[in-house]
Amino acid sequence: MKNIGLVSLGCAKNQTDAEIMLGILAEDGYNITYDPSDADVIIVNTCGFIESAKQESINAILEMAQYKDEKCKLLIATGCLAERYANDILIELPEVDAIVGTGDYDKIAEVIKSAFEGEKPVICGHKDRTPEERLPRILSTPPYTAYLKIADGCDNNCTYCAIPKIRGHFRSRKIEDIVDEAQRLAESGVKELILIAQDTSRYGSDIYGENTLDKLLEKLVKIEKIKWIRVHYFYPEAITDRLIDTMAKYDKICNYIDMPVQHGNNEILRRMARRTTQEQMLEKIEKIRDKMPDAVIRTSIIVGFPGETEAQFNDLYEFIKKVRFDRMGVFTYSQEENTPAASFPDQIDEDIKNERLDKLMTLQQGISLELNKSKLGKTIEVLVEGYDEDNFLFYGRSRGDSIEVDGTVYFATEDEVTPGDIIKVKILDADEYDLTGQAEV
Repeated sequence: MKNIGLVSLGCAKNQTDAEIMLGILAEDGYNITYDPSDADVIIVNTCGFIESAKQESINAILEMAQYKDEKCKLLIATGCLAERYANDILIELPEVDAIVGTGDYDKIAEVIKSAFEGEKPVICGHKDRTPEERLPRILSTPPYTAYLKIADGCDNNCTYCAIPKIRGHFRSRKIEDIVDEAQRLAESGVKELILIAQDTSRYGSDIYGENTLDKLLEKLVKIEKIKWIRVHYFYPEAITDRLIDTMAKYDKICNYIDMPVQHGNNEILRRMARRTTQEQMLEKIEKIRDKMPDAVIRTSIIVGFPGETEAQFNDLYEFIKKVRFDRMGVFTYSQEENTPAASFPDQIDEDIKNERLDKLMTLQQGISLELNKSKLGKTIEVLVEGYDEDNFLFYGRSRGDSIEVDGTVYFATEDEVTPGDIIKVKILDADEYDLTGQAEV
C-alpha cells in the first residue's frame, strides 16, 4: 500500500477540494500520511490568488521536492497555481511529475496511476466543470466542524481579481446534492456547517433563475444533528430581504455576516467594478442590524488600489468608523497579471499601502476592543475546541467567530467538557480579539 501526503494552501474552497482528493485516494487503496518523509506521493494543493500566495505555493513545492531524494517517487501540483500557471510549472519546476487544475481534482487517482507508469500528465483547462457524482471526503477540520461548498467560480469580474480565470464561471450545486452531503456530514458527527462559495449570496442564480440561498438554508436547518450553520462570503448587493428574514428566523443559523466590501469610496468601488455604493452598503448593514441586533459583521478591505488618493482613503477610514465592523481584515492591493487593474495608471507605492493598512488596523483594534468589552457580563454560546495548558483554560468559539479567522473564547469550568460540546459561558474579561469567561452550569 502506497502512502499519500498532501499539503493544502489557500482558502477553504481549496481545502474542500483537498479533502475530496484524500477521500478518493483512500477509496483507491492509498494510505494517508501526515509525515512527508513517509510518503510515496506528495500532493501540493496550491493557491494562486495573489503574489504572496503564489510565492508560498512555490516554496511549498520546492520544500516537498526535497523528499524525492528519500522515499517519495511522485510530486504533484494541484489547485489554483497549477490551473493558472501549468506551463510555467512544467518549465521552471521539473521536480513536479503531474499537474491537476481546479476542475479536475476528482481525477487525482487516474493521474497518479499515469505518473507511476512514466507519463507526466497535465489536466487543466476544465475550470468551468462541476463534478456531479457523489464524492468521498476526508475532513481536515476538527470532527465537529466542516466546510460545505455550495458553488464554485465567480462571474463578478472585479478588476483586481483573477478568480474567474482560475476557477471559472459561477456554478451552483443542486440543493438536493448539498443537503445530501450535509446529512452525511451530520451523521459523521459534524455540528457546525460552514457554507462556502466565492459568492454565496448569489447561490442558485445560475440554475434556479434567482438567488436561492434562503431556500437552501430552509432545508439545512431541518437536519437535526446540525446545531450551527454559518455562511461565508456574502456580496452586499446580493443579500436579499428574504435572506435576512430567513437568517433572523432560525436560531440554528449563526447571525454571522461575512461580507467583504473591499472599499468604502464610491469612485474606487466603481473602478474595482464592485456593484454597490457606500450609501447602499450602509443601508444594507442598517437593515441587517435592525433584523438581527446581535449580528456579527466581518469584512475585508483592500488599500492601495491604483489611483487611491489620500482623500479617497480618508473616505474609506470614515466609512469604517461609521460602520464599526465586528471583524475586519485589511490587505494591500496586489497587482495581478491579466487582471484589468494591473494595467491601471497610478499604481501605489508599497510603503504608502502599508502605512494605510496600519492606520486601518489601528482603528479596527480600537473598535474591536470596545465591541468586545460591551460583551462583559453577558452569557454566550461557545463551541468547545480544546484546552490551553499554558493558561489552564478551555477554549472555543462563539457564534460570532468562524474557524481560523476570528477570535477565541477562553473559559474556566469545573464540569467535564469535550471538543464539539456547545456550552454557555459568562464573559468576564475582553481584549481586542479574544474573550475570557466562566462556564455556566
